[in-house]
Amino acid sequence: MKKQEPVIEIRNMVAKYGEKTILEDINVDILPGEITVILGGSGCGKTTLLKNMLRLYEPASGSVKFWGEEILQMDEHAFHEVLKKTGMLFQNGALLNSISVYENISIPLEMHTKLSSTIIDRMIRIKLSLVGLADAIHMLPSELSGGMKKRAGLARALAMDPYILFCDEPSAGLDPVTSAALDELILSLKEQLKMTIVIVTHELASIHRIADKIIFLDEGTMLFYGSLAEAKSAGIPKIDNFFEVGKF
Repeated sequence: MKKQEPVIEIRNMVAKYGEKTILEDINVDILPGEITVILGGSGCGKTTLLKNMLRLYEPASGSVKFWGEEILQMDEHAFHEVLKKTGMLFQNGALLNSISVYENISIPLEMHTKLSSTIIDRMIRIKLSLVGLADAIHMLPSELSGGMKKRAGLARALAMDPYILFCDEPSAGLDPVTSAALDELILSLKEQLKMTIVIVTHELASIHRIADKIIFLDEGTMLFYGSLAEAKSAGIPKIDNFFEVGKF
């Protein structure tokens, strides 16, 4: 079988806040069509890894490549062209409260494309249908439940038809039933749209439902990278302890 080329390749990444080192010597290949979950205990650097991967924070050193291209040396224009191929679901949905769901989803399409208003309208309606929010198109974020806000945020993340979707704690604040439904939606979108997905979460039930691969962080280092089954059979005490809490 031909070896898959990674869509994201991280080598020797070091992340710092000021003089404090948060992550050290991170080496990961994110493969196409997989859901990779970044996990570990509180304060281990999960969100920091995601933000450095996306250059929301600049890594102190190392290499980050998207589709074989080094992004850390790219100028702003070239990097924004890469970002257009990605989508981001933020932890709180990050919707603008003063405008409707429809208008929230229109923002990236109006900012980054020259599509006609007719095509933009069609794309918004398609994305809302994909996430099961067709009836909420003209509602304000304040009129949505927590789960609906996450779905609306997901529709906006999908607006530009991304190849890679990033999610920061998508299940945070949701009840178990709503969380499970969101996980099923993410799995369905992965299959329908053939996306690569990178998710930060500490929700054990979600990890078991959706993870193809996991990145397990501990005290600023990567303790493990591989499949969930491999992680649970690796005999690493800290990983065993982490999953023991949610053992089925």
